[in-house]
Amino acid sequence: MNISAEEKLMYAVMKAIYDSGIPMSFKGSMVLKACLLEAGFTEETRHTVDIDANWYSDTAPSAEQMVSSLQKALRNCGIDLNVSLYRMYGEGRSAGFELSDTDTGDVLFTMDVDVNRPASKTKIYEVNGIHFCGVAPSQMIADKISAISTDKVFRRIKDVVDLYYISKVFAFNKAEVLETLKASGRSLDSFNGFLHRSEDLQHSYEKFRFSGDVDKPPFDEVYRSVKAYVKDILPKEKDREFEGNIS
Repeated sequence: MNISAEEKLMYAVMKAIYDSGIPMSFKGSMVLKACLLEAGFTEETRHTVDIDANWYSDTAPSAEQMVSSLQKALRNCGIDLNVSLYRMYGEGRSAGFELSDTDTGDVLFTMDVDVNRPASKTKIYEVNGIHFCGVAPSQMIADKISAISTDKVFRRIKDVVDLYYISKVFAFNKAEVLETLKASGRSLDSFNGFLHRSEDLQHSYEKFRFSGDVDKPPFDEVYRSVKAYVKDILPKEKDREFEGNIS
């Protein structure tokens, strides 16, 4: 699996933040790639152009505190990037940061940070000698299954793609998924969009752009693989019929 120059820089930023002691853990595509690498997955996956993270603290940090802490962490590790806040966090909204070249001012990538959301299971990952704290595979799987169970699946088609990759290296554990969702205050919806609107799902998939020089697998292959992977947690046909009879 190839790691782009941009991703190598993002991993270096994640290490700098981890080493600094800032109360953050990472999630999203950068952690998924690390997770797959550790599991021995060698095929190419979609590249990413941002970092996703959680920030946990006893008190809500101010914008100035967040920017100052992140900037200091990078400078202490010799990473010459400028950190700026372009979106303050709020109810249901993450904080958004731009990391730019200090000489040219060009934005190299962004970082989305959720602040004081329900705690997630984490573990320490290693990529090419770089260590950082990220969500555990069980948490990642549970979060993505929760996302595709809702009608947000059409906007979150990347979660379907990620589950396709995950299905190749991680066994599905229904009990662990349900336990993880309960612990993090999340739940499953009906999977209605995923199960009954496959044409709309395919339309979303076809519009979804893979970053990097990566072949996009056929939708039918992705859909069949993910559906088979999560089959034990999908609503049974008789349950859907019962719901229809009482609606």
